[in-house]
Amino acid sequence: MGHLAEVEGRMDADQYVAILEEHILSSLEESGIPEEKVIFQQDNDPKHTSKKAKKWMKDNNITLLDWLAQSPDLSPIENQWVHLKRELAKYQTALKGVWEIWERVVEVWNNIPPEVCQNLIESMPRWLEAVIKAKGGHTKY
Repeated sequence: MGHLAEVEGRMDADQYVAILEEHILSSLEESGIPEEKVIFQQDNDPKHTSKKAKKWMKDNNITLLDWLAQSPDLSPIENQWVHLKRELAKYQTALKGVWEIWERVVEVWNNIPPEVCQNLIESMPRWLEAVIKAKGGHTKY
């Protein structure tokens, strides 16, 4: 799954690169996926395409997936958030503050079975076929 990173306030390029520095490399190392097989996916948000972020990716030999500026959101992480929210909704006790929310999110995140992530990745060809069929328009994904 990779490490869950806390975002403080509104994320900018500096915070994005700090999160990459602190979490991405260790997550990739722990995944066991050979470095040459890793392709990192991100959208074209300005913080992702900033000079600072591009330099960090280049300096750390991170291969990026080419992404069109106006492409539909086809990131498996979007459906992973749906799974996370579904799991959080199963709790019966009310939360008493932001730190309790964070602790619960971390607990659920750390217990997502690897096959949930794998299923999302394996569904990508179907997503892409649907987008192509819809000529870039709305799909069920």
